[in-house]
Amino acid sequence: MKYQDLHIQTQREFPNNARTQGFGWLVRAGYLTRENEALPLGERAISKLHILAKKPDFLSQISLPLLHNEHETFFLLDTGPLEIIHCPACNYTGRVELTPFLKTPFAQRQEQEKQLPIEKVLTPDCHTIEALANFLNIPKEKTAKALMYTRTSDNQFIFVVVRGDMQMSEAKLKNLVGDVRTATVEEISRSGAVAGYASPVGLKNALIVVDDLVPRSPNLAAGANEAGYHLLNTNCGRDYSPEITSDLIQARAGDTCIGCGNPLSVVTALCLAKRSEFYFENILLALAETHHDDKGLTFPKSASPFDVYLMHIPGRQLDTRAKAEEICNDLQNAGFAVLFDDRDERAGVKFNDADLVGCPIRITVGEKALQNGMVELKPRKEKENKLIALEKIIEEISQERLTPHLP
Repeated sequence: MKYQDLHIQTQREFPNNARTQGFGWLVRAGYLTRENEALPLGERAISKLHILAKKPDFLSQISLPLLHNEHETFFLLDTGPLEIIHCPACNYTGRVELTPFLKTPFAQRQEQEKQLPIEKVLTPDCHTIEALANFLNIPKEKTAKALMYTRTSDNQFIFVVVRGDMQMSEAKLKNLVGDVRTATVEEISRSGAVAGYASPVGLKNALIVVDDLVPRSPNLAAGANEAGYHLLNTNCGRDYSPEITSDLIQARAGDTCIGCGNPLSVVTALCLAKRSEFYFENILLALAETHHDDKGLTFPKSASPFDVYLMHIPGRQLDTRAKAEEICNDLQNAGFAVLFDDRDERAGVKFNDADLVGCPIRITVGEKALQNGMVELKPRKEKENKLIALEKIIEEISQERLTPHLP
């Protein structure tokens, strides 16, 4: 493949919208535009990944640090769009909105705490858990948070109760009851609840769903379904009966791993694969994030769209371009994917672009070496060139090559 046929446009500077180093190198090397659209090099790289994906354990063959669970594979990235939970001790990994974790009551004694009589108290301007806890001088763990939704499939009003110090995961709720939307003021009112002062006590026509920690948390402060009032000492099972009790809480950093009991971490990531589906654009970005140096991309042999970057330096006495054409044909006939830089450019420009593009091997056809029947060969990650006899080029590259070429 000739460089000029691909219309490769490398950049001397990083784009001002480069959100990551890897993205910046992909733009500079001409794989992507600044708008994240694939250029010919990017399309070819993604085509190579499609071919590799037909092999078992594809992702493990392209030298990426990965996190896995049963269904998904992730690549850690500081600016990644996903938050995932990871246990450094046992390597448990999952999406933050779906991960189960080990829950404990506010105090171990709460499981034996005696249920107290329910009591209605005046709580002016306590529309939030924070305000309520401050007014009553109790920890947020001793409050019940109300969230109200309507199921889209049948307009069923759904009243959710979680402990006041915790954040509900809408993804976990949807897995339990189906798709939901936030309930309207009219729907809340019809159930007997009052927004800002709501509880499941005394509701009608409501599907009550509680987090599984709520039944183990006695004597919680909750809304009285009357503006300006709350109820002290509400108890699940005594004062209201839920139809569904399940894990509804979104995990946080520091929560306890359900597998090994160690603290969990929250990290950001890209999803590279889900079940048998691969996200090749994300994989390309992960490759660029992992495989680059201060000169450009350093793609591994397994993932590079080309095996060889072939270039010629125009000579005064010898036709180096014609010899490079001949070498290109020989390499392609031997089954190698070659990017032939056929431009009549200065050597420094071509060397810089070769480093940017990141092919595993660079071959330089220059007049001085050619007069002695040699070419220069340089593996991308090594500092020094070496001279190779023309008749030994294919043999030498065959020793370096580990993966099949693109058709």
